[in-house]
Amino acid sequence: MAITARPRPRTQPLVVVRRRPALRHLGPNWYAAVMGTAIIPNAGAGLPFRVPGLPVIWALSLALLVVLLVARAGHWLHHRDQGRAHLLDPAVAPFYGCLSMAFLAVGIGSLSVGADLIGESAAVPLAWVLYGVGTLTGLVAAVAVPYLMVVRHELAPGSASPVWLLPVVAPMVSATLGPLLVPHLPAGQAREAMLLGSYAMFGMSLLATLVILPVVFSRLVHRGALPLVLTPTLFLVLGPLGQSTTAVNKLADVASGAIGAPYAHGMGAFAVVYGVPVMGFALMWLALAVAMAVRAARNGMRFAMTFWAFTFPVGTCVTGAEGLARHTGLHAFDWLAVALYVLLVAAWLVAAFHTVRGLLDGRLLAAPVKK
Repeated sequence: MAITARPRPRTQPLVVVRRRPALRHLGPNWYAAVMGTAIIPNAGAGLPFRVPGLPVIWALSLALLVVLLVARAGHWLHHRDQGRAHLLDPAVAPFYGCLSMAFLAVGIGSLSVGADLIGESAAVPLAWVLYGVGTLTGLVAAVAVPYLMVVRHELAPGSASPVWLLPVVAPMVSATLGPLLVPHLPAGQAREAMLLGSYAMFGMSLLATLVILPVVFSRLVHRGALPLVLTPTLFLVLGPLGQSTTAVNKLADVASGAIGAPYAHGMGAFAVVYGVPVMGFALMWLALAVAMAVRAARNGMRFAMTFWAFTFPVGTCVTGAEGLARHTGLHAFDWLAVALYVLLVAAWLVAAFHTVRGLLDGRLLAAPVKK
């Protein structure tokens, strides 16, 4: 007796689940878009006049951070091999420093403008969470990426890039957010520990920058201009310059409530003595970077995600100039901050427009073309 099996009628349509191939090429460099968006309200909050809409832009940066964290989790879940390849790629691995700075930049905005939107009772705990996660990931990146560069990456002589600065600048952003949290700590040991811990991260990042920057300039002098697509990364040098100036001024703002008077007065003086010369060098480098960018544009430079390098580093110079204006009372620094902020907003509009267009047409997340 033969039994013939009959197919059971389908009651539901067959659903085929596929991995989203776009996520495969979503690298850590995308966190630069979060940084570049968050710096708009962070820098705008310190200008001598009120800029409308800053809390909304901060909320946008927070939303971008959440979306990108989910997308990157999907990247590691479905494309683990590509994730490991990114870590072993000397051109991509330094961008893991952007993960930390994205958390921290949004955290700074949480305290500077976010409280106007979500209230201080929510903004302060959010800033603490972002500070904790951002500082931890930043310290790991500051050690892990240079370690990989030494023991795993194959770096040819003369291949130094401004991108190498990204992982070591992350602790400097922590040194900027830390002072904003000092008033929310109990007076005494807790405040002093946060103040001096932030100073330690300032020194860590500054000395690492002083090691890397001469190598980068040597590469430019001996090997010539960077490839067109990498030319915007020259603006990354502004990051540690502007951010360190911002950090020492923020630390000076809260020093009197966290440490003894002699040290507090010394930190206030140091903010000016350090910040003014560094801002001068930042302006010189900005002029050099702009000249190189104009040259690259004339030679056919097209949009790439490296355009986000035009945003956050310039924004740190805005906040640095604002800090110097507070501590010197010099109106020239206010005007400098305004001029740099105009440049920042223009760069953000260009980068954001082309990023949205590149996402819609799929070009930015397509597989790289092998030559």
